[in-house]
Amino acid sequence: MNNLTQIIQQYKSDSESVYNTWFVDNDQRLKAFRTIRRGVLQVIEDIKNKTFPNDFKESSLEFVLSCIAEQKQIFVGVAHPFYWKPKLRIPDIYENQNNKIAFGQFLENCINAKSSEQVLKEVVKLDELKIKGLGPAVASILYFLHPTWFPPFNTAILNGFNFLFKDKKKLGSWTEYLKIRETLIETNTKYKAELSNDLGAIAGLCFEIGTQKMLIGNDEYLSEEERTKFEKNILKRQKEIQEEKLAENLHNEMQYHLLKIGASLGYDVTPASNDKSKEFDGQKFSFISINKFPELPTDKDTQNTIKLIDVLWFQKGTNRIVGAFEVEKSTSIYSGILRLSDLYFSISNGEEVFYIIIPDSREKDVILQLNRPVIKNSKMNIKYILFSELRSQCDAICKFGADYSIMEKIAKSI
Repeated sequence: MNNLTQIIQQYKSDSESVYNTWFVDNDQRLKAFRTIRRGVLQVIEDIKNKTFPNDFKESSLEFVLSCIAEQKQIFVGVAHPFYWKPKLRIPDIYENQNNKIAFGQFLENCINAKSSEQVLKEVVKLDELKIKGLGPAVASILYFLHPTWFPPFNTAILNGFNFLFKDKKKLGSWTEYLKIRETLIETNTKYKAELSNDLGAIAGLCFEIGTQKMLIGNDEYLSEEERTKFEKNILKRQKEIQEEKLAENLHNEMQYHLLKIGASLGYDVTPASNDKSKEFDGQKFSFISINKFPELPTDKDTQNTIKLIDVLWFQKGTNRIVGAFEVEKSTSIYSGILRLSDLYFSISNGEEVFYIIIPDSREKDVILQLNRPVIKNSKMNIKYILFSELRSQCDAICKFGADYSIMEKIAKSI
């Protein structure tokens, strides 16, 4: 591996690689860690309370895997191994109660682990149970619980690993995964200055090689067929990145409208803590927002989650929140609801307004999520606003609105 430094530099210098489009400076990636952790806790709770269903669909596990799948192209297909396949009876964690409990205990012990050795013991114990269809696809969940201990895992990462290290490791075996993990950690330690403590960086390198979106060395040895495939993959990646940029710009636009409205109504406003440097149409969010986030009467972890809500409105000069808004262009609507529920259950006085802002095409999705029993049975009143309504009515609301109740004019409820 004499040329690995050069390969890493090639990976990092490519502005369209997953290193630059997913791993570095990605707010959605950072938000996902807490959301997925909370989702895993819900899976554990559902298994304990015997409310976990006998199918993947509409389960708390589906939510966890959906949040992971949203993390750019590196995790596309991450949910497939967990789909219930009734003819094969796999993965056997839906119908078999003992296996279901074992899976729940595995997740609980992993999420509470204080060292990688503890998680390794749990992996070995799980492997010994030989639960049909439950293989190292689970490692992608482990990554979001302990990103410095366990790399994510899928076919593309495996293919890239085998090509990079001239190996022949196989999919579907925990033993093989643990060997891959060892090699990646050893390599990562050696090249940590170029990579990161977070194993997502080196896994992303394997992914780029495995999907043939990155060539190692000269390409003059490629056959015509291989060259065509490589060029198609590059075009596909460019299209995905363009779509992601358009989605981000649309998200910024909606945040800007909400900040503008809140400020015009006389409130102190702020975007998510990691969005202050953003702008829309030449208008920087930091110029509209309060300089310092008010101290909230809650614990630090909950406050940090509340700070990630896309837009907050505060009563002028106070720490009293009057409005909370989550913009969900392409990410999980339920993850936005979770952040709002953190606010509701920790410091709500019942007067705040909670809104999910969605593209017109996602109206069915938001209705489905707001109909979840956990939301319907709470007294939390979440309404939704369509992008088209917020955009077209923004100036009118700024001109004629007196307080936050004006938002009811464009809001919908289920």
